[in-house]
Amino acid sequence: MEITDLLTQESVHIALRATSKKQALQELAHLASSVTGLHERTIFEILLERERLGTTGVGKGIAIPHGKLAELERLHGLFVRLDQPVDFESVDDQPVD
Repeated sequence: MEITDLLTQESVHIALRATSKKQALQELAHLASSVTGLHERTIFEILLERERLGTTGVGKGIAIPHGKLAELERLHGLFVRLDQPVDFESVDDQPVD
């Protein structure tokens, strides 16, 4: 699998505005909805469910929110950079951007 199989031009966003982890996940769900065609709320709930298991904030300003959706026929990815760092409860206690 190539990175271009996961990321398209429509799935890359820079300077996304979010002021909290929850809002960042909501914005991700909105973007993922437009890429996958699935309902935004369904995606948001899956992302929240995964975060309840433990943070996806891996450190050094990076988080990898993810989830499994049986409705998808293939993998999809988003690359997003926030306009301002937000607290993501990361393992190194540093904000994510």
